[in-house]
Amino acid sequence: MARKVTVIGGGIVGLAVARSLVQRGAQVTVLEKESRWGAHQTGHNSNVVHAGLYYKPGSLKARMSVAGNRSMVEYAQVNGVPVEVCGKLVVATSESELPALEVLAQRAEANGVPAKLITQGEAREYEPEVAAVAALRVESTGIIDFPAVCAAIVRELETAGADLRLSTPALAIRTSEQGSVEVATGDAIVRSDALVNCAGLHSDRVARMAGFTPKARIVPFRGEYYELRPDRSHLVKGLIYPVPDPTLPFLGVHLTRMLDGSVHAGPNAVLALRREGYRWGDISVGDLLDTARFPGTWRLARKYAFPVGYEEVRRSLSKRRFAASLAKLVPAVGEDDLVRSGAGVRAQALLPDGSLVDDFLVEQGHRQVHVLNAPSPAATSALEIGNHLAELLFTTI
Repeated sequence: MARKVTVIGGGIVGLAVARSLVQRGAQVTVLEKESRWGAHQTGHNSNVVHAGLYYKPGSLKARMSVAGNRSMVEYAQVNGVPVEVCGKLVVATSESELPALEVLAQRAEANGVPAKLITQGEAREYEPEVAAVAALRVESTGIIDFPAVCAAIVRELETAGADLRLSTPALAIRTSEQGSVEVATGDAIVRSDALVNCAGLHSDRVARMAGFTPKARIVPFRGEYYELRPDRSHLVKGLIYPVPDPTLPFLGVHLTRMLDGSVHAGPNAVLALRREGYRWGDISVGDLLDTARFPGTWRLARKYAFPVGYEEVRRSLSKRRFAASLAKLVPAVGEDDLVRSGAGVRAQALLPDGSLVDDFLVEQGHRQVHVLNAPSPAATSALEIGNHLAELLFTTI
């Protein structure tokens, strides 16, 4: 008899897990609380297919991003999803950044990422307006339509007979005396042999609802974007990134030419005031209390509130400061060139000691698998994560 599995969360990771489970013969039910698939992190990211150069060699992020880069591009090409492998530049704008750029090049080599250090002149052949003393050219980075990937996976799941339920939140979870997992949705009880939690911004809460004690807490960080005015989009030909701060999980504001030719700028990183807080005015007292009561929040604040957090908030509130950050990469970009665009919220897992979880974090219990940290490059890695979790789940049932 086919195993029955319930997947909570209809973002790209949850859908990819469902796809992998169906391919292994499972009967799958996917529960998504929103009225559409990929409504949150999947639908609010930069649509970049990452190459895998940033991540610690041997980590899940490194292995799954490099493999995911290939599998995601191939999936898009086979299924008619718009994708373009355009490459990107990681730009050192001063001599002081050259050692970090060299370390990044070494990490790319260790991870098997096609990348090479290039000179200032070579960088300007790719990006005539860029300010660089040197750069790292990464060939396998691409741009894609991740919501369209979700739509393609949904079509596969529908064809395979999966039970896909939108507007269906998980309200309670228990394991029955017979060993099955039961999920109450308000108007039904969904019974299955096992549960996979891919709830993103609410993954820690779903884990606790299931009787599991996760070692990390989700803390939401909002990333805000601008776009270049159409008449200034010529300033950027592809993707331009800064040399990242290795002590932070965020890559810094960057410039990305999208599939439609528009150029997105950002994101920054500020603490969101609710788990799905896409604006400063989106506030949840319950979410704020949840964040404030967690000891790791205050330990994180002591590490990063000044000057990092303070500067991020100032940049959030000032288009001039945002433009100044971009001008370090492309000096021709000015405040008047920017138009406010959307925002995304990153579900960042935080440990009690104040450490940000750097790698993907997956924990499992009897008949349960919980994805407790899957920020970028999770969308790039989704098909690989799906295969990994499907194999992991079948060891629990």
